Amino acid sequence: MLVIDANILIRSILGTRVRTLLAKYGATVEFFTSDTAYAEARKHLPKILTKRRIPVEPALSLLESLQQVVQPVELDAYQGFEQEARQRLSERDLEDWPVLATALALRCPIWT
Repeated sequence: MLVIDANILIRSILGTRVRTLLAKYGATVEFFTSDTAYAEARKHLPKILTKRRIPVEPALSLLESLQQVVQPVELDAYQGFEQEARQRLSERDLEDWPVLATALALRCPIWT
């Protein structure tokens, strides 16, 4: 099992390396992310895609299709680890707590 963050989701849309790795290991490794990571990717991708002159709709459809490989984890599954995640991130980006809390809940590493 491996938890991935929003940056990896975004990179899976912008390039081929991440998608290749997800496809290669998707049958043997379970990939997860917090529901907020998908929301963050949906929020930032249109601006990035427009800047790079990449069509937005097909890319967002590709992001949605990733949920077959990278399973979103809902808040109720990781919320119990919010305080610990926030403490660990106290000197970093506190908004990343859902991804860390997801990893804590699933007891697995993070790909960031």
